[in-house]
Amino acid sequence: MSNTLGILGRKIGMSRIFGNDGTVVPVTIIQAGPCPVLQIKEVGSDGYAAVQVGYGEMAARKVNKPLKGHQDKAGCGYFRHLREIRLDSLDGMVTGKPITLEIFNVGEKVNITGTSKGKGFAGVMKRWGFAGSPASHGHEKVHRNAGAIGHNTKPGRVIKGKKMAGHLGAKRTSCKNIEVIAVRPEDNVLLVRGQVPGPKNGLVVVRKLKALK
Repeated sequence: MSNTLGILGRKIGMSRIFGNDGTVVPVTIIQAGPCPVLQIKEVGSDGYAAVQVGYGEMAARKVNKPLKGHQDKAGCGYFRHLREIRLDSLDGMVTGKPITLEIFNVGEKVNITGTSKGKGFAGVMKRWGFAGSPASHGHEKVHRNAGAIGHNTKPGRVIKGKKMAGHLGAKRTSCKNIEVIAVRPEDNVLLVRGQVPGPKNGLVVVRKLKALK
């Protein structure tokens, strides 16, 4: 992912709006920011350029001592979610300065990263789209099985990465080139076209695209 400025938010849900020509536009509503800069990391001291931002204010009594001491340095309050955002340039970045939705414009494209919905343990047909075994002609109780997973004598083992049944979802997922439909900084609300990863109230990171040179 490009090293550009971004903001944290949570997915409120999906809705639709009508365009000027009457067409229906499906949108995802994201409540994002303001995200104050809690720490600045520089190439000289940390080996890379990044800012750590916070989102989701919480009471001081709910913060453990290490996190409380860390966030006290910025003096912006206490936050539930802390994330680092790598940047190519730290120009204009100041500890304590909030990042708001004003960094986005209607019509521009953004990258959105979240955690996909967890679907528990799933078989190979649901997880990987396997066709399954035939439903007749001598097949019994193997209709949704994966089939043989073995190998010949050489190498004589199951190769790494074999598609099998297992935990489906709950992974870091990104959607790229998502169009910004509306920006409402006064309400901390961002509307983007289509769907984004994760369930309702799931944490997402919205990042600007790197400008083409």
